[in-house]
Amino acid sequence: MEQAEIQRLTQEFDQEVRRRFPDAPLQRVEVLQYGDDPEIEPGQLLGRVIIEAPPSTPAAEGEDKKDKKDKEERGRRLEEFHDAHRPAIRELRHEMDKLPASAILEFTVAGEAAEGERKGPRLRLAGGVRGGIGGGEGGSLTPVMARLGQDDLETLDTLITAGIASSRAEAVRWALARIRERPAYEELRTHTRQIEELKAQF
Repeated sequence: MEQAEIQRLTQEFDQEVRRRFPDAPLQRVEVLQYGDDPEIEPGQLLGRVIIEAPPSTPAAEGEDKKDKKDKEERGRRLEEFHDAHRPAIRELRHEMDKLPASAILEFTVAGEAAEGERKGPRLRLAGGVRGGIGGGEGGSLTPVMARLGQDDLETLDTLITAGIASSRAEAVRWALARIRERPAYEELRTHTRQIEELKAQF
């Protein structure tokens, strides 16, 4: 999207968030698109609501203790926000389905994190799946966590841009389905079964 469109969406999102959470300790909101965050997929938007951090722990307790306690306090702040605003959060999530792209709603608490760590904590709510290829799983899916490098992300995003898949998860399922179609894969499965049978004899 053009920057002017993102700015317009950010302004509208900010007004909607302030209207639904009038007394909440909010710091700011952001609307991000593909390229702004590695976890945002092509054609996807992320609406981020940043909650003000609780008071910081005095440094006299030691830096490690301070960081740990600050992280715990931020987690507690997010839990309290969620518990106090469940209906409004759910309504805002539904409202985001009207956006011109698939959107994720994220709530996070302001604060610093150690280098290499993700800032957090955070709560992410995705909308419904829009189109895409069939998975052939009969509606049964198992969540799998994977960390991918830049080349792998670019491969998945190319499949999305080409219209082969509508999300990174679908792109992974598509790639796995292509592997299963190869004759060598069935040979590999046969050898694997034979190995399992041999193991069972010990």
